[in-house]
Amino acid sequence: MRPRLFISLFFISAIYQVVFSQVSTSKNTETDIAELTTYIKNKLPMPEKFPVMKLYVSEGKTVNYISFVCRGSSSKYHELNSKYFTSGFVISGYTEKGDSYGVFSLRLLESQISELSNPIFASVYVELSGKNQPLLDKAVHDVRADSVQLGLGLPECYTGKDVYIGVTDWGFDYTSPMFYDTAMQQTRIVAAWDQYKTSGPAPVGFGYGTEYNTSASLLAAGSDTANIYSFATHGSHVAGIAGGGGAGTPNRGVAFDSKFLFVTFLVDVAAVLDAWEWMYQKAQTDGKRLVVNMSWGLYHFGTLDGTSLLSQAITAYTDLGVVFANSAGNNGNVNFHIKKTFSNNILKSKIDFYSYASNANMWGQSIHAWGEPGNSFANGIIVANASNVTLVESPFYSTDTTHSYIDTFLVAGVDTIWYNISADSAHYLNNRPQMRLRVKNTDTALKVILKSTAISGTVHYWNVTELTTDVGNWGMPFSVSGSGTVAGDNLNGVSEPSCSDDVISVAAYASQYQTSGISMAGGAIASFSSYGPRYDGVMKPDISAPGVSVISSMSSFTDAAFTSSGSVDFNGRTYHFAKLSGTSMASPMVAGVSALILDANPYLSARQVKEIIMQTARQDNFTGVIPAGGSNRWGAGKINAYAAVQLALVTVGVMEVNETFTWNLYPNPATNELTFSGTNEAFQFIEIVDLMGKIIRKPVNNNKISISDLQPGTYWLRLTIHGKIEQQKFIKL
Repeated sequence: MRPRLFISLFFISAIYQVVFSQVSTSKNTETDIAELTTYIKNKLPMPEKFPVMKLYVSEGKTVNYISFVCRGSSSKYHELNSKYFTSGFVISGYTEKGDSYGVFSLRLLESQISELSNPIFASVYVELSGKNQPLLDKAVHDVRADSVQLGLGLPECYTGKDVYIGVTDWGFDYTSPMFYDTAMQQTRIVAAWDQYKTSGPAPVGFGYGTEYNTSASLLAAGSDTANIYSFATHGSHVAGIAGGGGAGTPNRGVAFDSKFLFVTFLVDVAAVLDAWEWMYQKAQTDGKRLVVNMSWGLYHFGTLDGTSLLSQAITAYTDLGVVFANSAGNNGNVNFHIKKTFSNNILKSKIDFYSYASNANMWGQSIHAWGEPGNSFANGIIVANASNVTLVESPFYSTDTTHSYIDTFLVAGVDTIWYNISADSAHYLNNRPQMRLRVKNTDTALKVILKSTAISGTVHYWNVTELTTDVGNWGMPFSVSGSGTVAGDNLNGVSEPSCSDDVISVAAYASQYQTSGISMAGGAIASFSSYGPRYDGVMKPDISAPGVSVISSMSSFTDAAFTSSGSVDFNGRTYHFAKLSGTSMASPMVAGVSALILDANPYLSARQVKEIIMQTARQDNFTGVIPAGGSNRWGAGKINAYAAVQLALVTVGVMEVNETFTWNLYPNPATNELTFSGTNEAFQFIEIVDLMGKIIRKPVNNNKISISDLQPGTYWLRLTIHGKIEQQKFIKL
């Protein structure tokens, strides 16, 4: 052993001299890199503490990257990108810090670490990337759902049983063991509707797509079809968070005994409404409460102020008892919004474009603007060169006079800049003037400037990427470019339908967890989590939940590259888990907690569920003291499943639930006395609830209750049996 140890230490010493002769770094990083390099050179198993990213480049083939975080000038970042663009390095994510230096990520192949000694790295500070630790089990712990699952201090364990979780998304793996029961014997997917697949059979009453409503048909289909996101995996990841069974791993979801309804939906409002109706019909037929998760959002889908058709539909289904959870958006770190109060003047701001090389479906940028009732505004574009010299510009198009769709272009030299406009002087749903200006510009040497003017009133603008598939929910900045232009901000960033009054709009933060050194890590808001409030001033988001580096199930059919965080073999197929981040991951956390609440008390209305979640939210040193009206980052605070279930158990719900009881209540209607039978539990007192939610405690004598003192009307007799609330309605004559 001594000779080998001597060789290793000698090698580490050599690495100090070679690797760190140019690059700046901390001593901790020097030691870590030296140790890491020893493992690589001697082909030893890599300890988990090192940030090794395993990238799947093709079937059966992987390459290992080592992750670093760097600080350097913008010119140095671009110099490194230029030099190493074709050599396997991955350099990305430059974020300006305001002092001419920025932070960016660097990933090297294991064989390339010695490149850090290249003189090009002079003046670059490098750190070995700290590993993101939060797994799904840590996220479940962070929201206190594990205590609910175990029933600690509660009448019973609550795991989402008898609750349906509907997921509208793309990328479902119907064969995944995450969607089986914990015994891995039976799928918990009740049915799936692939709206893209044309072979049928379509669900009854809808006439399009293909429905799978048996285990055999789901397994035979395997997955949903390739659509706007190719063979995606987003839906599988989201569903696993809300209610995945874990497949024998720690990556078990929040409500792991719930059952699923999956809809791979077309990107239009009608298809979304159809999906909700299909889910509602399934849940009603089976006598189950329904929670719908929507880990998606768009900025041109509706009015963004709670008056859209989607918002109205959500309210209607909320009235029927459906709980909706929706991701608040991932534009918290993008200055994609402008708020301008006019006084007969002009606004100008450069429209930044997403890279056309980064997405084959890239069309351009969509600028959506909403004003105040009675105050028109006018928009147009200016095309300038790199020196901010105007080459050509459009006229102003007013919301008052643009009554028909405009599709036209500008010519700047040999380049054509396409744009189209649609506008309303007073939108039917909210009486506000609005305009959607869509611009296509593939020449990066040209600048497109938004120009806008109004006599008076406040106008809000959002710059969002638009794909040819009519989706794209990520913002791009408004930026300064020459005299008289202004930059955007990152406010009012909650998308549709998360801005709806009755939806639970969910922000994202990093799970807090205990490290091996017994210190605490994580807990901060995710930088990408969108800011509220709504542009009309109503506070959004409503609640926050873990959404950073959350491990969950990946579709085994996906053709997307990802870094595996583990896998299981099931029925002759390998199923991977991976970390994803976004408010998309936070929303199913809340959907899962909603299912736990309804498991404990299925009589709660959907609005009661939302109110309970917000009332029991916790605050800590990261949230700070949240005002009574909520925070535009955290909502009411961090979700607390344990406190929510505790409150649910003592809250009187008056929802009608279609269920079969083991006990009977008679006579009904009754005049003076009620009798209940069919339960072995002995009750000394029971609760009677009136229409106003008032609880009246009554003594029980031989399963009989006197009601002679009650006023005539409708009441509920409420029992807790095996830890779960059951209640039957009766009429007092």
